[in-house]
Amino acid sequence: MTDLTLPKAIRNILNTHTEPDSVFNALLPVLGEILQCDRCFLYVRNPQTKLGKVPYCWRRSLEIPEVIDSEWKLEPDSLTKEDPMFAAAIRTDPSIYVEDVEIANPEVVNQEFERKQFGHRALIHAHLCQDGQLWGILQPAIFGQKRVWSKFDRAIVTKLESELTPLVVRYVVSKEMQTYD
Repeated sequence: MTDLTLPKAIRNILNTHTEPDSVFNALLPVLGEILQCDRCFLYVRNPQTKLGKVPYCWRRSLEIPEVIDSEWKLEPDSLTKEDPMFAAAIRTDPSIYVEDVEIANPEVVNQEFERKQFGHRALIHAHLCQDGQLWGILQPAIFGQKRVWSKFDRAIVTKLESELTPLVVRYVVSKEMQTYD
């Protein structure tokens, strides 16, 4: 990969790591630092079974809530009604950049849901989609203050959407199959 939209540190990870697990473990801390976030996590899911989990999460400090959930869980039927961003992701709409959860459009962000479930103030809800199906969500976030997401931030996340999606699909297919062995 030679695309210059990705910083060298991210390109190096994508060029030197081939297994999804090693890519995600190496990438999240670097991405968090580059985007100057407080937390960055990856939610993965199987669109056929609607089983999902959060196997990877980087936090800038221990004060930031941990969201790791390594067990596959069935997504509640109510999730698309409670969380408009998840509903948008399921529809494979473009990724969502929220500068301030506190004043965001309620058609885009359920403020109470975000406060209760995640606690962040600003976030990127990056949809990792393939063949019209949602396979994962990459979520860099900021706590305690709003954040204007720059063109630089958006370019990195947009490029990562296409780079990470095949790895997420590979991860989901291989890991979920292991749960049935």
